[in-house]
Amino acid sequence: MNLKFLGNTALLVMASTYMISCNSPQKTEVETVEEKVNPYLNSPLISHMYTADPSAHVFEGKIYIYPSHDVESDVKEDDSGAHFNMRDFHVFSMDSPGATPLDHGRALDVDDVPWAKRQMWAPDAAEKDGKYYFYFPAKDKDDIFRLGVAVGDRPEGPFKAQPEPMKGSFSIDPAVFQDGNEYYIYWGGIWGGQLQKWRTGKYLSTGNLPYDDEPADDEPAISPVVAKLSADMLEFGEKPREIKILDQDGSPILAGDHERRFFEAAWVHKYNDKYYFSYSTGDTHNIAYATGDSPYGPFTYQGVILKPVQGWTNHHSIVQFEGKWYIFYHDTELTDKTHLRNIKMTELTHNPDGTIQTISPLTGK
Repeated sequence: MNLKFLGNTALLVMASTYMISCNSPQKTEVETVEEKVNPYLNSPLISHMYTADPSAHVFEGKIYIYPSHDVESDVKEDDSGAHFNMRDFHVFSMDSPGATPLDHGRALDVDDVPWAKRQMWAPDAAEKDGKYYFYFPAKDKDDIFRLGVAVGDRPEGPFKAQPEPMKGSFSIDPAVFQDGNEYYIYWGGIWGGQLQKWRTGKYLSTGNLPYDDEPADDEPAISPVVAKLSADMLEFGEKPREIKILDQDGSPILAGDHERRFFEAAWVHKYNDKYYFSYSTGDTHNIAYATGDSPYGPFTYQGVILKPVQGWTNHHSIVQFEGKWYIFYHDTELTDKTHLRNIKMTELTHNPDGTIQTISPLTGK
């Protein structure tokens, strides 16, 4: 018997056993960390307070944002939006997209508006001849929404409100569009925005719910409203007129077509000599758009710019800055509460044929 061979063999067996032992999976507890996927396309721009309904403009080479200011409210939630009980406005500015917005502080408070009672909802602003004009809705002493205007020397304010609302004004969501030397104001919102209550030309409510006064599903949808502003920017410069939003065949969008009919949040921008009228569809949560050849319309429906966000409402604005276009909007990422929202922004793209690429604010949808 070759003892040397046996000895070498034993050493080989021992070495192999050791190597197998070292390379075999060990039954030890391993902590696995699941990678969290962010479901949001964009992050909130502002987190130290709650903001919504952002109207963005470029003034003095910066982006200025005029949002509403959401607050906690003990008002019971209902279909009229009573729980959106905002009372003041802050203005924010950004040197460029991606910069941290600067909070310029309170620009206007409900206590500074002699005619206003409550619910300072979505505002907008405009500049003319070095003066800045801040437009806002609020409920008057009779709980009827009116439009007000305040004036300031700086884009961030502070603003001094006129003692009375704009003559003949009603409903919500003012948005001002400058086209050359002319300024147009667009407005209106159904349900809590009360636009449906003005169908006869006077404030009238026949139902117990805010949507009881809507037309039948097979009738034309309620229209938003436009008027050219007066030279001093403080009043309507003409009789307000309804805006027609049409299907591709020229027929009006119907009241029952909740995927496409106007609900609130009118906005206008101009691209390649076309006028783009965009708006929220409300209970179906789209930001849709239609195009036309005049700031008065009619506008032909084209599609959806922004799909639904987290939260019940959405309200947007569209602005060009240094050759690129951006859309500002809001959702409820910070709180997941309908009335405590946060504003966001993302780039917007016009296709070569003039249509707008649809944006999904929630990834994977």
